[in-house]
Amino acid sequence: MAGASVCLLTHLFHIPAVQAAEGEGKLVYIIPVEKEVERGLEAFLQRTTQEAAEENADHIVFEIDTPGGRVDAAGQIAEMLQNVEIPTTAFITNEALSAGSYIALNTDNIYMKPQATMGASGVINSDGTAADKKAQSAWIASMKSAATSKDRDPLYAEAMANPAIDLPEYGAPEGEFLTLGPTMAVEVGYAEAVVNHRTELLAKLGLQGAELVETETTLAEEIARFLTNPVVVPILLSLASIGLIVELYSPGFGIPGSIGLLSLVLFFYGHIVAGLAGYEAIILLVLGIIMIIVELFVPGGIIGLLGIGAVVGALFMSSADMGHMAMSIGIALIVSIIVSVILFKTIGLEKGFFKNIILKDATTTEQGYVSSINRLDLIGLEGKSLTMLRPSGTAVFNDERLDVVTEGAFVEKDSPVKIVKTEGSRIVVRQIKNHLTQEDEK
Repeated sequence: MAGASVCLLTHLFHIPAVQAAEGEGKLVYIIPVEKEVERGLEAFLQRTTQEAAEENADHIVFEIDTPGGRVDAAGQIAEMLQNVEIPTTAFITNEALSAGSYIALNTDNIYMKPQATMGASGVINSDGTAADKKAQSAWIASMKSAATSKDRDPLYAEAMANPAIDLPEYGAPEGEFLTLGPTMAVEVGYAEAVVNHRTELLAKLGLQGAELVETETTLAEEIARFLTNPVVVPILLSLASIGLIVELYSPGFGIPGSIGLLSLVLFFYGHIVAGLAGYEAIILLVLGIIMIIVELFVPGGIIGLLGIGAVVGALFMSSADMGHMAMSIGIALIVSIIVSVILFKTIGLEKGFFKNIILKDATTTEQGYVSSINRLDLIGLEGKSLTMLRPSGTAVFNDERLDVVTEGAFVEKDSPVKIVKTEGSRIVVRQIKNHLTQEDEK
């Protein structure tokens, strides 16, 4: 009996030692999935999972805390996760909503903290309105496929994205999206267990003695994630257009133009780092800017239109979502028009670049410029018509032949006439009636 007790105690004390050594020699990558799901996050996950594969990692843990984000980015991330040959685990530390739940469903295992949630995955447009039926149908199918691919019941994935599914027992009656807490997630088979922290998670996975590599976003990736945010993109394009327009009304090249160029540079920098824009987009942008500058000095308009088209084309080449880019460009265009109208009404075209291309000099009489000599000294002179005036013709005054015009009446040749008005080169005459009678009266 005593011997059996000793053996039992020895066995009990031996178990922790075995468990402690269970994960030794293994490599685990910890990759955070935080903030909004967008193309910058996709680039970060592509880099870190590739790095884990190159280092022959034994397991990848994605620590998820995201409210969701872009469907296209989530789709790319899901495809990447499906192709990863290393075992993957989603550890939901706070929330995995919308696109975040889709990412979690594409991993091999899901663990949740006691306060964590996942679901509420209805797809909406960038303006907050519900997406069309085609987009909703495609997203629901993607959610179901993700669950099925990891042997999970697709009903609950569908209920996360389709409010028509009636699951009142899980707090999602018809008309409401399903959101699972940790207990319900374990009950329906969407989560393996509820854990309080990473150490407990690693123990559940049998990796408590493994070497951990905690990945972090680089400064460039953080900047790229911010700059490619769907809210930031239209702001950058609006700042770029406003800065360049204000610069046209400012003398020299100063702060407005610098802000405009910096906004444009930041836009393309973020999209290049995120892997959305290539050097072909930069080349097209530079060519467009050059053509627009050339248009300022070469009349015609064709070169300028081609330049604008090249810049817009470069923007679309740098976008993963044509609809969102079109909306962003539209917002920037509207803002530009408003700013242009305000500047034109307050400043006009008398300052900045416009003053160099608009003719402002005037040849006024006060400055000594006259289009023709106004012969005011002729008014009152009397003479004789040398030709018939119908109503224009020729008359002579003090031996000077002049081209004249009557006030509208016809005057016979050799009739006495009097100059009554001069308007530049136009000399107006009037026939003298009863000329002899007037002389006799004198």
